[in-house]
Amino acid sequence: MHTDSPHTEIAPPKATRREWVALGVIALPCLVYAMDLTVLNLALPAISTDLRPSAAELLWIIDIYGFMVAGLLITMGTLGDKLGRRRLLMIGAAAFAAASVAAALSTTAQALIATRALLGIAGATLAPSTLSLISNMFRDETQRRVAIGIWISSYSVGGAIGPLVGGLILQYFAWPAIFWAAVPVMLLLLALGPFLLPEYRDSQAGRLDFSSVGLSLTAVLGGVFALKQAAEGHVGALTWAVATLGLVAGVAFVRRQSRIDYPLLDIRLFAQPRFAAAICTYALTSFAMFGVYIFISQHLQLVLSLSPLVAGLCTVPWALSFVVGSMLTPKIAQRYSAPRTIVAGLALAALGFAGMTLVDGAYGLASLVVGMTVMGIGMAPVFTLGNDIVISSAPPERAGAASALSETSAELSGALGIAVFGSMATGLYRAGMAGQLPAGLPADAVAEASTLGGALTVAEGLPAPLADALRLAARAAFVDGLQAASVVGTAIMVFSGLLAWRMLRTPPAPAGASANPTR
Repeated sequence: MHTDSPHTEIAPPKATRREWVALGVIALPCLVYAMDLTVLNLALPAISTDLRPSAAELLWIIDIYGFMVAGLLITMGTLGDKLGRRRLLMIGAAAFAAASVAAALSTTAQALIATRALLGIAGATLAPSTLSLISNMFRDETQRRVAIGIWISSYSVGGAIGPLVGGLILQYFAWPAIFWAAVPVMLLLLALGPFLLPEYRDSQAGRLDFSSVGLSLTAVLGGVFALKQAAEGHVGALTWAVATLGLVAGVAFVRRQSRIDYPLLDIRLFAQPRFAAAICTYALTSFAMFGVYIFISQHLQLVLSLSPLVAGLCTVPWALSFVVGSMLTPKIAQRYSAPRTIVAGLALAALGFAGMTLVDGAYGLASLVVGMTVMGIGMAPVFTLGNDIVISSAPPERAGAASALSETSAELSGALGIAVFGSMATGLYRAGMAGQLPAGLPADAVAEASTLGGALTVAEGLPAPLADALRLAARAAFVDGLQAASVVGTAIMVFSGLLAWRMLRTPPAPAGASANPTR
């Protein structure tokens, strides 16, 4: 603490009941945002039957939402600082409600792709606007950490209940109902937001630099597209061309930010070791988490032969562990300090990853569920305190841009994790199957068995002895990939812990350099 500064002697004001009620209001759209990511997957069979999209159109229906969110987060964060964070959130909520209605009324695959793109544009306003509003409403450090924990929990709860709510909706209603469900939540935000949420904008904001917007959009969309193509095994000329375009645009974007008066992204923030450490650990954690997650649903359904409902229930403890961890983090950090809490969380996450290497034992399912749960509890402090450090390291007028940067790093690292872990899994699976395929399989069956799902489909048409041998080999090869991914995840958590311990111990910037330094 800098006792020579008069500002540090004045305790920040405590939040009142009004701010906590407002937090509940802005947590609702975040919950709906997370639900939207999981509910759509359940509706895909019904959408395919009704709209009959091509394979490419079906992929765009799934991917376009995430593409638009990832590509526009930084732009929306800066736009919120300029226009006003509450105003942008209200505009985004109205647009999300309108796009949800349009999606529900879509009668062609092309229309659904277009409306999903609009949903992504509107969805990009939610995370940076809500997180930066939290930084304004909760000035007290401990209260702000609790608020961020609740904010993160809303995403976790949305992801956890998405499959359950989606299953119930689709059991009684047609697929458009999954889009109608978001409308009343956004209308509630529009009704209560103007009365409960404060407005905050940067009075010195310059004009929005559209060249920077275009470069950031090209860089992020190019990167995400190339990573998803690589994850799906499509590493051709188009993938390399788009990846190169995204990389060039990214370099040009960073260089431009250091030269203009009102940058979309303040590069100087990375000169603060605590800010850089928070972004890096958040990104590495997202990289490992999303990378391993692609194995889990397949393992539960294709290896353990669980029904989709039971498989979904098995992932609920993982999602709820984020809620528990996020709620406990502020009290633990208040007692032991933020750096120690983050490092301890990463050590716990490493134990969770290590526990998932035991999935082929007698208690494989229990090891997987417990490992996922321990991993979630350990990752929660990284998300809660990492976001707190990010928004408190930035000047108040740039909190929207800083929070958008945090979310963008998570989106990009998550996509990178899916691509890298997915490629690793494919290579290990094919290597494992090379010496395990039963003799006598036709050439076309061997080609189709290059994935676990394909192998199980091929097995259905084979005589019992061959089918059993193929299933056993395919499942064993897939489990080897999951175990390897768990080992890599363990190593990443250990490395992140060492990085955090080294960089987060740096004292906060002097008063004035940081708006609200985190302990």
